[in-house]
Amino acid sequence: MSKTSRTDWGRLARQEDKDIDTSDIAELDQDFFRQAELRVPAKQTVTIRLDSDVLAWFKEQGAGYQTRINQLLRQYMQAQQRQR
Repeated sequence: MSKTSRTDWGRLARQEDKDIDTSDIAELDQDFFRQAELRVPAKQTVTIRLDSDVLAWFKEQGAGYQTRINQLLRQYMQAQQRQR
């Protein structure tokens, strides 16, 4: 099975907002935003030992490498939770 995306990304990049069909998306009114709550998971500082080449690779990707490591760990955690 191929993992290559069949999405025409070029066409999507050229598409204008007015051409996007949003008819199946519910309108978010003022009442929704009055009741909405922003929930940001608490961050905790930890010390973790990583292989030097792994850490170097993440740092080479640019600023925000710690956020990307956290995102990957979260995806792994969620995948494991779905399997249970």
